[in-house]
Amino acid sequence: MTKPVRIDESWKKHLATEFEKAYFTDLREFVRTEYASCAVYPPAAQIFRAFDECPFDQAKVVILGQDPYHGPGQANGLCFAVGAGVAPPPSLQNIFKEIEADLGHPVSRDPDLSRWAKQGVLLLNATLTVRASQAGSHQNKGWEQFTDAAVHALSREREGIVFMLWGSYARRKGAGIDRKKHLVLECAHPSPLSAHNGFFGCKHFSKANEYLLAHGVTPIEW
Repeated sequence: MTKPVRIDESWKKHLATEFEKAYFTDLREFVRTEYASCAVYPPAAQIFRAFDECPFDQAKVVILGQDPYHGPGQANGLCFAVGAGVAPPPSLQNIFKEIEADLGHPVSRDPDLSRWAKQGVLLLNATLTVRASQAGSHQNKGWEQFTDAAVHALSREREGIVFMLWGSYARRKGAGIDRKKHLVLECAHPSPLSAHNGFFGCKHFSKANEYLLAHGVTPIEW
């Protein structure tokens, strides 16, 4: 992470000032040291994958996660996703269940989710790295400020985006989104601990597509 070179050019101009701030200098050094000294996920080349695969001007839907998965071979730079061939974690299984119940037909259960990103779904974790087997180990190091800036830029400079905020953490992170310009959908987290408290039955995926269609935007093939 010597330079922010892996972020799509469309994001660089909106986040350029963040790279110059003291917190990001400290964050860069922290992350570089972590990758050099211990196992960290996702692979370094995938830290900014969410931005790479969903350019700023093409974002239609934003799904906010919290931390990358901290098990081997899981985190791939897209929130809730895991690498192809990796067993879907429980939250992702519940996401697929809700999509199929919502839409009324089977959908791809490929856990990589890059097919969503390529259609304009920004799968953004609040924290972009994590030490192996240590959940939350890279929280409060600066990532949250950086990803807040990304969310705020979308809210401020774009219109007609669907923001999906699942669970109390995502709701807090999305509290400043301009709801006059965007659709904000909120419900419980898809984790097995909370999915039955409002995630199942939320119908966020059909609601998102209805909103996009109403604004003349191609819906997402979930």
